[in-house]
Amino acid sequence: MPVDLEIVSPEKLLLSRPVDMVVIPAAEGEMGVLVNHSPMIVLLRGGTIRLYEGNTIVDQLFVTGGFAEVTQARVTVLANEATPVRELTKAEGQSRLAAADAAYAAADKNDIVVLDLLMDRQQSARAMIEAAAA
Repeated sequence: MPVDLEIVSPEKLLLSRPVDMVVIPAAEGEMGVLVNHSPMIVLLRGGTIRLYEGNTIVDQLFVTGGFAEVTQARVTVLANEATPVRELTKAEGQSRLAAADAAYAAADKNDIVVLDLLMDRQQSARAMIEAAAA
């Protein structure tokens, strides 16, 4: 039995289809979701969402972060930004990393909230570089 997957960005619904399994980049690590999964809401880090039919990856999207709501029958990803992996470039990832590194270097080191957000941007840019190179 498939699980219904929806990926939504702030602008629009990006994808809506049943899949046998979806692997999402949860903040705690990669998380595979099958039908009848325990319900939960998870924070996403920058990384690749992989859609499976059987044991085969049929599509991959890179997300810069967001949230995922998992129920027994559905996974809804609320992505800050989502891009098909085939459209990623290493140069874009390197540009984002340079900007994130510069922002971190200039940030007030006593502002933990800002530093945490900037470290998320750095991690997301590194993950984009890795996904583009794969």
